[in-house]
Amino acid sequence: MNICIASMCKSKEIVKAESVLIDGIKLGLLPDVVTYNTLIDGYSRFVSIDRAYDVLNRMKEAGINPDVVSYNSLMSGAVRKSSFSKTLQLFDEMTQSGISPDVWSHNILMHCLFKLGKPDEANEVFKYIVESGEMYPCMSTYNIMINGLCKNGYVSNALMLFRNLQRKGFVPQVLTYNAMINGLCKAKRLADARRLLTEFCDYGYEPNAITYTTVMKCCFRCGKLEQGLDILSEMRSKGYTFDGFAYCTVVAALVKTGRIEEADEIAEKMMSSCLAPDLASYNTMINLLCKQKRFDEALKLVDEIERQGLKCDQYTHTIIIHGFCKNANFEDAKNHLDYMNTLGFGFNLVAFNCYLDCLGKAGHIDEAVKVFDTMEVKDSFTCTILVHNLCRAKKFIFASKVLVFYIKSGFQILRATQRAVIDGLCTAGFNNEAMKVKSKIRSARLKH
Repeated sequence: MNICIASMCKSKEIVKAESVLIDGIKLGLLPDVVTYNTLIDGYSRFVSIDRAYDVLNRMKEAGINPDVVSYNSLMSGAVRKSSFSKTLQLFDEMTQSGISPDVWSHNILMHCLFKLGKPDEANEVFKYIVESGEMYPCMSTYNIMINGLCKNGYVSNALMLFRNLQRKGFVPQVLTYNAMINGLCKAKRLADARRLLTEFCDYGYEPNAITYTTVMKCCFRCGKLEQGLDILSEMRSKGYTFDGFAYCTVVAALVKTGRIEEADEIAEKMMSSCLAPDLASYNTMINLLCKQKRFDEALKLVDEIERQGLKCDQYTHTIIIHGFCKNANFEDAKNHLDYMNTLGFGFNLVAFNCYLDCLGKAGHIDEAVKVFDTMEVKDSFTCTILVHNLCRAKKFIFASKVLVFYIKSGFQILRATQRAVIDGLCTAGFNNEAMKVKSKIRSARLKH
């Protein structure tokens, strides 16, 4: 009966699992603690924590005392559903019920505290596990600690812990290395990340696509394009699996640095590898085609996305609009903006900001002002873009009026743009107006 209930729960067939329980009781098979714990785990994973907690109450009514596994399942489910306060309540309830938490209870508690942004408290739990003598930390304990420290910005502490554990005979897993490498890359500590990647391989582990792609992205973020391409070559020469996301990372970096021909070669290799592209891959390809001014092919790729059963997002269409704008093809850009509205996306602020900026930079400032006036939604970037382009067109009085109005309305206009307006007024001989603008900006800052 327990095996059947467990199978049903794993298949997300909770109703059938309950039917098996009812049939078992009818046949005289009374459920035990394992039966109820299985149901608790199933409900907490696939239904809700409240329904899982109801099973705990049913368990008590049947005269069966919950154990540490019961509460661990509930706590784990609460963390998965981001119910962190509920997790802490369950831990307290467990201890108050006289049930001694085990290492997994503390692991879940540590994970919860890291998610809440309380690394100091999580560290106290870790110390208790290590020093209590009542339990022994497992591999997951160390992984949670290292990953949690990295995610909360304590990468140096995580690396110190990692090295201390190694000196004490701890053999890191692939998961541990990936967490540590990811943390170092996010902190832009490329040299440390690369050393760890080399060490990773020396241990005989096989880095997966996530590991390599993480380091590649760090190389590109740090402006080390050639190092990133070396990682790509290394991965391919060793025969490691290379997924579409990794290819897209390389293509995007090459496009950003203007190396269009190389990006095209990598893109062709991706397509010839028979990888099933996802939306991110398609968006990267569309961006590449737009950079090459191959708009007809980019639009055909949009149709291909739909045929593949995927749905284009706002980012897909924004790439195309940006491509049209950069090519000074404002009519097609506007038509595509209107087309987006027919697709039910609503107002695309990012695309409109891009359209507005490109109009201004191309010298069509009057048209840019008209677009600005008709925009349903505006943010600080919208206002900054218009004011900046009005300054480029030497319309400093108009720019000052827009600047003051939107700063008074609570928008955050870039300081550089504010200075451009004031300097422009002074250069044009409007010194009194410049003084008034400064005063109004100061007043607005005090107000907000």
